[in-house]
Amino acid sequence: MSDTPFGFGLPPEEPENGDEGKKKDPAGGGQGSGGNPFGANPFGFGGLPGMGGPGGADNPFAAMFGSLNPNDLGAAFQQLGQMLSYEGGPVNWDMAKQIARQVVAQGTADGTKDASVGPAEKSAVEEAVRLADLWLDGVTSLPSGASTAVAWSRAEWVEATLPAWQQLVDPVAERVGSAMGDVLPEEMQAMAGPLIGMMRSMGGAMFGQQIGQAVGALAGEVVGSTDVGLPLGPAGRAALLPLNIEAFGKDLGVPSDEVRLYLALREAAHQRLFAHVPWLRAHLFGAVEGYARGIKVDTSKLEEAVGQLDPTHPEQLQEALQQGMFQPEDTPEQKAALARLETALALVEGWVDAVVHEAAKSRLTSADALRETLRRRRASGGPAEQTFATLIGLELRPRRLRDAARLWASLTDARGVDGRDGLWEHPDMLPTATDLDDPDGFVHREHLDFSELDKMLGEAAKGENPEDGDAGK
Repeated sequence: MSDTPFGFGLPPEEPENGDEGKKKDPAGGGQGSGGNPFGANPFGFGGLPGMGGPGGADNPFAAMFGSLNPNDLGAAFQQLGQMLSYEGGPVNWDMAKQIARQVVAQGTADGTKDASVGPAEKSAVEEAVRLADLWLDGVTSLPSGASTAVAWSRAEWVEATLPAWQQLVDPVAERVGSAMGDVLPEEMQAMAGPLIGMMRSMGGAMFGQQIGQAVGALAGEVVGSTDVGLPLGPAGRAALLPLNIEAFGKDLGVPSDEVRLYLALREAAHQRLFAHVPWLRAHLFGAVEGYARGIKVDTSKLEEAVGQLDPTHPEQLQEALQQGMFQPEDTPEQKAALARLETALALVEGWVDAVVHEAAKSRLTSADALRETLRRRRASGGPAEQTFATLIGLELRPRRLRDAARLWASLTDARGVDGRDGLWEHPDMLPTATDLDDPDGFVHREHLDFSELDKMLGEAAKGENPEDGDAGK
């Protein structure tokens, strides 16, 4: 069975340094199959007598009543009831939040437990972000995008980022939910309403469990709100996780204040980009949704799973979905959607990498080492990329990030800071995947000034408006 929760096949690794490219368990490992804290059965039923165990198949409920602790029995039925009573969207986000919080409470593999952030840590984060913004003023034309700086615990990161995960994952889950209702013949669907409703409820719970597990595991390793190159937190709020920053810098041999400041530079740079490029967030999330529309479901496998569906074995549906049921359409449109998203993410991360290096290289003695550490973290399939790939079947390739960073650095040399950052004015001005293969060709190519074009169109529209006085005459 695949360890990838939603049945996506991950792209092959492109390691840059031998073993650095090997896969890591995105859920942290050591918690049952696929890093699941509940073991192979995500809903906690697998170990109950009568629930798939020998001798209990004929009368599972009698077996349960005969040997199960009443408290455990109540919890099992409560969980099953939550699954079957869910009537929301394609993902049970209440369950996702609950499980993510449980994973966080368990602590990470090294035994580190989550803790509230103290006043001294909050003050250190605020000062690091303030200084980071000051340094960035000299290397980018984009003004500060962080109205506040906050220090989060792991649990606070989960709470703050779940709305963004919902926007990312719902389009994919919706595809599966639709397929679950379409597997029955049309003439039977009217009679099978309750069954279809139950299947969708269980599907929502299944997605909720998987997402909660993945997000909870990721909360144990992220250092800020932008680790996946997307704006996961509230707008204008630069966030760092002191506990995870301490773990990140533990074996680097770099002073902790330098580690914090370098990561604050990256967080603040992301905030500038997302705050002052108004179309960027919609562009990235729209690319995810466009990719999701091209996903197809192997209905033959789904029909087989539905035919064998047993309400007392909710894990069977999940297991079926984990066996390669999702596949992206091999069409030009789907390939274009994938290239668009991967390129956009690489451009964001490459820009951040370039401007942060420019700001830090003359001020932090460890700037080069920290830059390379973060790049290798990506190349080794770090937690951000692996979780992103797990949840929506996509992976930001490290090769593209380095290519993008080189391109932005070349643009700075050739056109200056204003010329480089001016490309963010319109999505059509940005480099394409082909341009990343030929950065020199892009750097020296003439580009349209979309700001002037927009200005001309705006004036033309104003002149056609009769309510604008003389302009309408």
